[in-house]
Formats: sequence, structure tokens, C-alpha cells
Amino acid sequence: MVVRAPRRELLPFVSRLWASEGEPAPGGRERVLPTGAVHVAVRLDQPLRVFDAIDAARPRTIGRAVIGGARAAPYIRDVSLATRSVGAQLRPGAAALLLGTSGRALAGRHIGLDDVWGAAATELCDRLAAARGPAQQLDCLEAALLARLPRVRGVHPAVAHALARFAAGDDIATVVDDVGYSHRRFIALFDDAVGLTPKLYCRVQRMSRAIAQIGRLPLAELAARMGYSDQAHLTRELRALIGLSPGEYRAIAPLASHHVPVR
Repeated sequence: MVVRAPRRELLPFVSRLWASEGEPAPGGRERVLPTGAVHVAVRLDQPLRVFDAIDAARPRTIGRAVIGGARAAPYIRDVSLATRSVGAQLRPGAAALLLGTSGRALAGRHIGLDDVWGAAATELCDRLAAARGPAQQLDCLEAALLARLPRVRGVHPAVAHALARFAAGDDIATVVDDVGYSHRRFIALFDDAVGLTPKLYCRVQRMSRAIAQIGRLPLAELAARMGYSDQAHLTRELRALIGLSPGEYRAIAPLASHHVPVR
């Protein structure tokens, strides 16, 4: 996989760009863990196919150019065929600005990029298919995202402040006091921009930090460092958010933290 940061103009809205060539995986299924972010992906050959349940007999076809909304639960992806894809991970709050639809409308869903970009999505697919190699593909996707910038006004100040404070470790009550909105109004603003409520967003971010350290620290120490009340609390949270216990996740030892083979 080739991963790079976007140009400076896109950095407030896009955290990373990537191009990958995936090989078929044993078992043909992969558990994709939540990141709390919105993703845009264009597949250059095989369309995205997902299973509605881990034991579903057949996958459902989504399409080649896809937006994946913010999630607080994993989904099961068909990885039985080799595929090439190009994509971007958006920063929280950027969906409405770059895609023209709210984070709340996308939450927990996959939708076609053409549903929000229209003919521009088809044109992007054609340009990416004609591009020579990952570097040119990333340039092409970056140019398409940059073309959306004239419409951008910026993330709501209260949401931008909250995201920065959550990253610094502040709790929701403190942030609500800071922004000067009622608790209900703040939750509505945040959910509309990000696609997850503040509480759920913070749970997903803490989960992501925790799984990055599994296998490096004893679980009791990991739970304490990440702010869980104890090891049992850490286990319950991982089961609730990714469908695996810390031990099960460690045994699988996925090559990519948020892409876990189904066994």
C-alpha cells in the first residue's frame, strides 16, 4: 500500500490518501474495524462487496466508487479476489464540505460516490483507470478533492474545537461547557458533522488507540493507560465495538490494525 499526506490545502479536510493492490485472502472475508472517520474509495477493477452478517452465504455488491460513513461497529468485506483501489480518509466534519452530505446521513452506511457527486464520480473513475501507477492515481484523486474546495466554508467552530479537545483528552462535559451550547444542541451539531455522537466518537477513538497497543502491554496495564476502569471494561468495549476480545484480536495479529481476517 502507498500512503501519503495530502497537499496543504487539503490537510484540514483529508488526513491521508492511499493506493493499494490487495491480494485474495484466505477465507475470503475480512472484518473492517471502525475508525470514526468517513472514507472515499474507488476500486479500479472489482466492486466493493460486503456481507450483511459474518456467516452470510453471499456478499452484496456496493459498487466501484464508494463512500463509507463513520461507524462504531465493524463490517465484513469480501476479499476473495485481488483488487486495486485508491482512496482518502476524511477528517471528522469534512463530509458535508467535500462530499455535499452530512456525516449523520452517511453514518454506518456505504453509498455510491455518484449519489452525491453525480457525473463527476464517473469521470473520476475513468481518470483513475487511465492513470499510470499509484503516484499518478493519488494525484488524480487529490485533484478531484481539491476541485471541491471552492465550496468549502469550514467545519463548525464548536465541532472543530471539540475534536481538538477530545484529541487532547478532555471529557465531553468539559467541552460542552467550553463551546457555550446546550448539551442537546452540541450533540446535534457534532453528530451532523461527524456522523457519530460525541460519546460514540470518543469510544471509537479510544478503542483504536487500545488495539494499537495490544500485544505490547499487559492487558491490565493497557486498560489503565487508556482510561478503562479495568481489564474487564476493556474487553467489554472491544467486544461491543469490534466483535473481538483483546485475546482474540492478539491471536489474529492482523497486518493492518483495522483490517482483520475472518477465521
